Amino acid sequence: MDVRHEPERQRFIVRMDGVESVLDYRLENNTVNFTHTFVPVSLRGRGVAERLVRTGIAWARAQGYAMQASCWYARRFLDRGRTGV
Repeated sequence: MDVRHEPERQRFIVRMDGVESVLDYRLENNTVNFTHTFVPVSLRGRGVAERLVRTGIAWARAQGYAMQASCWYARRFLDRGRTGV
């Protein structure tokens, strides 16, 4: 499963089986806010959302950004002590 970063659109995407899954974010003042995760019904249960969020968090860490999540799914990962990724 290949996750692609589209920084110009502030999102990470996975394209599988002809459909697109996405993790959207907003970058402001050296803080990344993961705002929305979407996986089509046909791809759910395959770990796509988790891969998107883990990739987004790894990218944010590598950039030295602070992180927050408006998205409930992404917030679950950040709430795991910020080290459970």
